[in-house]
Amino acid sequence: MFKIGDYAVCPGHGVGQISDIEERELVGTQTRFYVLKIISNGMTVMVPTESKEGIRGLISQDEIGEVFNLLQDQDVEVDNSTWNRRYREYMLKIKTGSLTEIAEVLRALFLLKKIKNLSFGEKKMLEQCRDLLAQEIALAGGEDKMQVKTKIDAQFSNLTTP
Repeated sequence: MFKIGDYAVCPGHGVGQISDIEERELVGTQTRFYVLKIISNGMTVMVPTESKEGIRGLISQDEIGEVFNLLQDQDVEVDNSTWNRRYREYMLKIKTGSLTEIAEVLRALFLLKKIKNLSFGEKKMLEQCRDLLAQEIALAGGEDKMQVKTKIDAQFSNLTTP
């Protein structure tokens, strides 16, 4: 159970702060909702408090280390399927809200960028993943978001682009 003022992650939207807990009637039933203000864009999202796929707490320090270990492990096969197939698969991973899944997408896009130029959509997705990772890691680790972005980019500094 979250309290007003807590930070939580809403899959597909990123980190937000709980600004209120409201009760509303939904399909004839009173339902409690977390009112979450997303930090990156100011959007307000309402998530049922009983939702199993709803929101989750910020990651732990151990999980931050796991994310950076995953980013460092670049000895993986690059997906060379069609752009739209990759895009669909990557969007499914991003929408899980799992920082590990998002980090996998980011790594895949950085590695793909090493081989060929990314399309506009892929570049946008890379930035989205980078922002989602940096925002949550910065809040969970008490760091500045720009410093975290620099740390993320440093994981791929040895890669050259075509």
